[in-house]
Amino acid sequence: MLVDSRIRTVHAGKSGTDPEQEQLIQQLLASLGPEGVDDVLDGTCTLIYLYMKWLREAHEAHDKDVVEYVVPTLVASLKMLPKSVPPEAVPTMAGLAIAAATGLSPTLWRKQYGDWTEAELTPLEATAFLLAEHINRMTDDQNFATRMITEALTQVEAGE
Repeated sequence: MLVDSRIRTVHAGKSGTDPEQEQLIQQLLASLGPEGVDDVLDGTCTLIYLYMKWLREAHEAHDKDVVEYVVPTLVASLKMLPKSVPPEAVPTMAGLAIAAATGLSPTLWRKQYGDWTEAELTPLEATAFLLAEHINRMTDDQNFATRMITEALTQVEAGE
């Protein structure tokens, strides 16, 4: 929901973040407690994994390497967001995307480096956002990435 909300804000032509929306997000995260926040982080990593899996399959269908075509664009985009993504977070996000592109769980990949730091939370969200937006541009459909995740959740709930 957070990623979809950010995409809709960007497509609506709004700049910056809505202070009311940010306050609601902070209240939600505060109400979740430590385990709930870990679940949100795991969920974001799962989104990144699913987005990279889709991108890998789409690129392989054209005999292209997802790491070669997607990760440099992701890194360049993250570097253009220096207020939200500190330069020291860019290699971590690139590593996370590469892990997902090669079929590794981003959550398990990250565990070897310790807990997420507060400085990495916005870059993590930005990574999920940029990957979703990349998929939406590839498919020429502003809602494709969100629909893809919704359909995956529906299949899981149905026990498929």
